[in-house]
Amino acid sequence: MMRSLFSGVAGLKTHQTRMDVIGNNIANVNTTAYKSQSMTFQDLLYQTTQNASAANANTGAGGINARQIGLGAKTGAISTAITQQGSAQSTSNPFDIMITGDSFFVVSNGSDNFFTRDGSFCVDGVGNLVMSSTGYTVMGWQSDADGNVIQDKVSPLRIMSADNMVYPPEATSLAYVTGIVDRNDVQVSSSTGRVIGLSFYDNLGYQYNARFSIHEIDGSKGEFFIQLDKVLDSTGEEVKNTGAAFGSDVNYNDVRSYTKLAQGYTLAEVSPATDPVTYEIHDEHGTVTTDYATAYGLSDTAGATLNFDNTSGILTVTKPTTVSNAAYLQFDKNTGYFSGVGTASAGLSSDDATIQLTFAGTNKNFSPITIDFSTTTMFNNNGTSTVGAVNGNIEGLGTGRRLGELSGVSVSKDGIITGTYDNGQSKILGQIAVAAFANAAGLEKAGDNLYTSTPNSGEFDGIGIDITANGDYMTSGVLEMSNVDLANEFTTMITTQRGFQANSRIITVSDTLLEELTNLKR
Repeated sequence: MMRSLFSGVAGLKTHQTRMDVIGNNIANVNTTAYKSQSMTFQDLLYQTTQNASAANANTGAGGINARQIGLGAKTGAISTAITQQGSAQSTSNPFDIMITGDSFFVVSNGSDNFFTRDGSFCVDGVGNLVMSSTGYTVMGWQSDADGNVIQDKVSPLRIMSADNMVYPPEATSLAYVTGIVDRNDVQVSSSTGRVIGLSFYDNLGYQYNARFSIHEIDGSKGEFFIQLDKVLDSTGEEVKNTGAAFGSDVNYNDVRSYTKLAQGYTLAEVSPATDPVTYEIHDEHGTVTTDYATAYGLSDTAGATLNFDNTSGILTVTKPTTVSNAAYLQFDKNTGYFSGVGTASAGLSSDDATIQLTFAGTNKNFSPITIDFSTTTMFNNNGTSTVGAVNGNIEGLGTGRRLGELSGVSVSKDGIITGTYDNGQSKILGQIAVAAFANAAGLEKAGDNLYTSTPNSGEFDGIGIDITANGDYMTSGVLEMSNVDLANEFTTMITTQRGFQANSRIITVSDTLLEELTNLKR
């Protein structure tokens, strides 16, 4: 009877332990990334009252089994459903991260590494990515100056360091001119030309605008020149100290036609019998004058060749002209596509596509800008040109930029943390490393949603792995919920309650038997 008492006590204790496990599961039903536990029973020691004996062939007696009386139950194992994925809970916080798979985040208290599935992170006062609950730093790999992740020994991810809060400025190095140059555009044939602006940056991130103009040389032959007129700062003021240079000197014949004499001037034949007939311009007093500027409203005829067509009455003024900081721009007159740009001469046959805008002034913060003209065309666009200049090349490289401030952070599925800046740039700030174990169930709970490695789980090598290497991935803005199944817990609670109740009856009945025994002497 004493054995039954102790068996009942052992049963009570074991069922109480199981109830403790169930209670802990239910208590953590809303704990982030909590992994539920389950308990199994194991029978306890046995008292052998008679050993087993073998059969006796000589006497014909059969064998006898051992007689053993058990002494109750004990805890067999407490297992953690550590590889069972919890449901996802959306938070929209980019620093809340859920792991899908069997990997673990690596966090540190400054001296020891721990492992967790709790991806509720935030940024502390010095820019470290840390656990919101404990302040332990999230470990990962750092990025170099070029944004390449170096997968070496894990270290705290200081994603919002002073260096990462800003993106340095850069001078513009590439540009391109694109669009249509319509030879019927009156602006192209005017003295001011078709004006286009190129926005660019210096090494300090200050913005400027190079003002160019496109002029017609002979539209029927597809020949034009583009000239650098001036450089303006961000306020629209002209900058004088840039030493800006573009192309070289362009020499061409400026041909202009005039059909009407100014009031008070007349045209008279000088030698009607000669061929061709020559003419004189007389002023209002009948005096012969060579002041074509006054007679025809011409601004300058010095060095020009003048020709008057008696039939049409058109005076043609051809003046050799030189413009500096310019380059020839030529199109195929039959197809309208770009032929070349250069500084050789009119009638350009070169297929060069680029010209450099250089700077040699006292401001040393400018960088040369290579301008590509290959995407310009000369098509009919109803007298309207659409040509314009864009900083950077077609792929968006070499645009230059101003100083940028960190405006957003995102985490990709492989744990790479990317910062975006208000100057349109982005940079890799680091990568969250993870740990994987051969036997994740062998990890030991350390409280605070943390685990430590054990000899049965396998050791952490200090480097970790890229989470996508084993098919796992991260999801930003989501947390993993507890994997506790309440229906299962309540069902197990019922069977545990009944087991506890039955074991208590063993003690009650055994006590009654002892009472009857003591009453024999009455």
